[in-house]
Amino acid sequence: MAKPIVAIVGRPNVGKSTLFNRLVGARKAIVEDIPGVTRDRLYDNTDWLDREFIVIDTGGIRMDESDTLTREIKMQAELAIEEADVIVFVVDGRNGLTSEDEEVADLLRRSDKPIVLVANKIENFGEQMDYYDFYSLGLGDPVPISAMHGMNTDELMDAIIANFKSPAKGFEEDDTTKIALIGRPNVGKSSMVNAFLGEPRVIVSDIPGTTRDAIDTLFQYNGKKYTLIDTAGIRKKSRIKESTEKYSVIRSLKSIERADVVLIMLDAIEGVIEQDQRIAGYVAEQAKANIIVVNKWDLVEKDEHTMIKFDKKIREDLKFLSYSPIMYVSALTKKRIFKVLEIVDFVAEQHNRRITTAELNRVINEAMMLNPLPGGGNKKTKIYYTTQVRTAPPTFVLFSNHPDQVHFSYLRYLENVLRKNFGFEGTPIKLLVRQKTGKDN
Repeated sequence: MAKPIVAIVGRPNVGKSTLFNRLVGARKAIVEDIPGVTRDRLYDNTDWLDREFIVIDTGGIRMDESDTLTREIKMQAELAIEEADVIVFVVDGRNGLTSEDEEVADLLRRSDKPIVLVANKIENFGEQMDYYDFYSLGLGDPVPISAMHGMNTDELMDAIIANFKSPAKGFEEDDTTKIALIGRPNVGKSSMVNAFLGEPRVIVSDIPGTTRDAIDTLFQYNGKKYTLIDTAGIRKKSRIKESTEKYSVIRSLKSIERADVVLIMLDAIEGVIEQDQRIAGYVAEQAKANIIVVNKWDLVEKDEHTMIKFDKKIREDLKFLSYSPIMYVSALTKKRIFKVLEIVDFVAEQHNRRITTAELNRVINEAMMLNPLPGGGNKKTKIYYTTQVRTAPPTFVLFSNHPDQVHFSYLRYLENVLRKNFGFEGTPIKLLVRQKTGKDN
């Protein structure tokens, strides 16, 4: 099930970014005592009482749309509201209720989403009169907090997760491979879906998904079952007119989390741009199996070197996905479309591959003999043995006498060795170094 999304909204300068930083436990949002500092949405993962969720920080909402920047900030906030499962509406308890608060409240009521009203900048929690005015908004009891000092935020977190739906045992077909097609607008996601589903050999049925208002599409091809996970543009247009590429990010996040394999779609005409890098980065962060799919290949003028040049450029721009296969397709002509499904099967198998402990240690020991760990003397760093602790993604623990001394560059060397010996194409792998205990330590 996808993680719930919590959007922090409100007029400018009420402390939304300070609260965001407090909830995610890091100083990621820019905080200044100047209205309008946060322009783009920021998001991060957090958890409370074993419930994980995504928090979105938004720019301050102003109903006056006289300038382009104000309109864009409002549009971004509206998209966050559209995608959110719970809305945290922040007001300034120090300055009291304003007409802008009332306008934002009217906007939020129309969303028909659970709303947690938060009176920020409260210093005396025993004086309810300090934030009594906010009851008039009709949004329930305000939760008084001080985001700056972290006071009463536990109560706020309780109120947030109380609005989450129980983890559902919804549509999760164990015998299907769940595929998410992600990418910025106009790279051909919908065309790709239509190409998959339009083949006469494909059996299609619509099944309610686990995300709000989404329909997952179950289909079969050559006797194998797949589920296409709904992404922006597949099923319905947002009520919000998306005028820039960055508005697709939150929906992509939802789809990535639920997928077994992610198709990262690029436009062959435009190549890799910053938004492509950003979206691909989310796939890497979520450690999902993935394939880079370059669409509109039919529109590219080619010679015998064209694909080699494209490969090189993509590898340069998406260095963190060096393990990902690259496929060149045309959703319009359906060229190589169903070859993609063959690669999906392959990388899904790689993502779930398990290596025996004996074979794993043989390869790692040979690698360390060819390229020993740096250092020497009495405190020589050693890796005693390695074991695979999980799949999806393949995760390995290396037990060492000095874990802190195993440099990331050496781990990268070992990762390359594992890929050379075992493949793991299309899937990230994780190497964790842990303390070896006992007499040999």
